[in-house]
Amino acid sequence: MSVQLVQDTSAVKPPPDRTRSRRSREEILADLPSIAKEIAKGAVARELGRELPFEIFRTLRHTGLTSLRVPEQLGGPGGTLADQVEVICTLAAADSNVAHALRSHFGFLESIAVDPGAPVSRKYVQEVLDGKLFGGAHMEINTPRPNMLRTKLVRHGDRYLLTGKKYYATGAAFCDYTSFTALDEDGRVTGALVPANRKGVHILDDWDGMGQRLTASGGVDLDDVEVFPDEITSRLDGDPFVRRHNATRAQLHLVACIAGIVRNVFSDAVGYAQKQARSAKHSHSETARGDHFVQQVIGDIAAASHAIDVIIADVARTLDAAAAGIVAGAPNLDDLVMASALANSKAQIVVGKLAIRAAEKLFDTGGGSATSRKYDFDRHWRNIRTILNHNPLLLKGRVIGDYYLNGERADFDEGRVF
Repeated sequence: MSVQLVQDTSAVKPPPDRTRSRRSREEILADLPSIAKEIAKGAVARELGRELPFEIFRTLRHTGLTSLRVPEQLGGPGGTLADQVEVICTLAAADSNVAHALRSHFGFLESIAVDPGAPVSRKYVQEVLDGKLFGGAHMEINTPRPNMLRTKLVRHGDRYLLTGKKYYATGAAFCDYTSFTALDEDGRVTGALVPANRKGVHILDDWDGMGQRLTASGGVDLDDVEVFPDEITSRLDGDPFVRRHNATRAQLHLVACIAGIVRNVFSDAVGYAQKQARSAKHSHSETARGDHFVQQVIGDIAAASHAIDVIIADVARTLDAAAAGIVAGAPNLDDLVMASALANSKAQIVVGKLAIRAAEKLFDTGGGSATSRKYDFDRHWRNIRTILNHNPLLLKGRVIGDYYLNGERADFDEGRVF
């Protein structure tokens, strides 16, 4: 059953002194562990009770984490993309729903980072620095083919009206601004960025996926939403390198969420083996922590988590190089953007296989009691499997192979986002 979400923005207030000095990159990142620790405290209870984390997002607005990538020249902390990827991993280790729900916002943030002089960047950067969050929805379901649009943006006097239905509005329920793609009166793809609480924008809590249940990834009904001319954003113009870079970043965001989930798998496995699990009847040890087979399981999960973290960090560095190249107008920009896309695609294949296996092995640390709902250990497998369905590994393998065998790069040049 669809339940319309009513955003509670009463507790969302801008900082009292907009002229106060901004927190540095180092200060923001230093607080990350304590912020993640607080988020982790209620993660299992929230999922079991299906409680969307509105309060967490009210808090995150004032941590500096949501504006980390704003360049110093625009008054921001100037964090790197590698910094932001580690933020995603750390938040996902606490609650993968929270990290996942920031995907659109961090995408908007990246657009500011790689094109700080753009009108949209100048227009909204202060909003980002003040803690405002940006979300949106572009995909539609029940269309004859994927990626088709039925949402319309038509002129109405000196303004426009936006009408249609969107899905996969991940994180939009927690945001202040929402963006949507649509077809204009000539059938061209265009877009609009409007306040989330504008009349006619109805964000629904109807996501019924088995995993990532609290990302608010359901639908949005758009009923004659008023759009002003300066809120229209082109979806066809713009730098193709920026589009490709942002597509790779969007995919890496999900892989980073998986990395965080595996960190959580490891911590849950260790905690359970140390405190709750009993040794098996055939074990030579009186405790689970002394059982050689349990020890091996923990070791295997630890190795998988380490390998995933190393891979993610390496891909993030290639994206930082591409981002720097875009800003500088590097002559080898195509090589830089292509290198990051290839690295990311390869990472998805390896990380996906390691992660899903790690989530399964968690149950080998105990017997039937490891499947108790109170632990909610199955959420790790469900969450990883759900994320992997956004980026099909078979497709990634084929696209990579086609590139190396035949030089085919259409998927990379198009900058597809799954």
